[in-house]
Amino acid sequence: MKFALHFANLTCPDPADATRLAQAAEAAGFESLIAIEHVVWPTTYASTYPYSPTGKLPGGPDSNLPDPLLYLAHIGAVTTRIHLMTGVMILPQRNPLVLAKETATLDFMTGGRLELGVGIGWLREEFEAIGVPFPRRGPRTEEYIAAMRALWDGDDAGFTGEFVDFQGMCSNPKPVRGRVPVHIGGHSEAAARRAGRIGDGFFPATGAQVDVAPIIDLARDTAAAAGRDPARLEVTTGCPGALPGAEGEPLEAVAARARAGVDRVALPIAAFQPGLEDNLAAFGETVIAKCAD
Repeated sequence: MKFALHFANLTCPDPADATRLAQAAEAAGFESLIAIEHVVWPTTYASTYPYSPTGKLPGGPDSNLPDPLLYLAHIGAVTTRIHLMTGVMILPQRNPLVLAKETATLDFMTGGRLELGVGIGWLREEFEAIGVPFPRRGPRTEEYIAAMRALWDGDDAGFTGEFVDFQGMCSNPKPVRGRVPVHIGGHSEAAARRAGRIGDGFFPATGAQVDVAPIIDLARDTAAAAGRDPARLEVTTGCPGALPGAEGEPLEAVAARARAGVDRVALPIAAFQPGLEDNLAAFGETVIAKCAD
């Protein structure tokens, strides 16, 4: 089982704190750090955040939320092993050619450590402020992934679709592993099917110790139906039962996730505060090391 720390750029936005977090997480054995994205945060909004019972984003509009790629570039510069994951970038809000360049560069500069988690977005007010249509953001996301992969796969690249059209284009450097792995975020059946059809991974984020097996099974069944190897779809999700102070046995909570087909558990950094370094080290010894045995 791989272990990740989630909400890095929201919880530890300052450069010094980000460095402390990254180096302590790497020393404790965490496989990755995850940064989230919102370009702008409306002062008030009617859209419902799907991952909280309040329907609102954690924090507030005045929260420091560094851009995830720039934040992860900082993390990459002060570490050597830990993977750098977006969880998630709102892909339809980005220009896919520019993003293909940025992500390939970050992957190249960090020795192949980038994991690109993407989602279609939920905050209509943000889309409207940026000037990107909110409808059809699912098809737009899928086309953007295909366009980025065309640029990663080789030079003199071309792509023609509803939203993207280019021919004879080169973008270098290329990602270290050929492509940047793309993890599809979302807890819906549509997200699971999208992950199965085109994703390298699936990130059905959840803040509860719920049964995630059905949605994972749907993603893997979709992959098989599309002629892909379902075992190659890397699944990331939460595991509240493994957090410090949670009731029950953390190793059993992690084992339950593994039985459901989860490959990486993502844990909120706030659960390890205060005393971040000590708590991460203790988790590394009592959970991560034992799961590696």
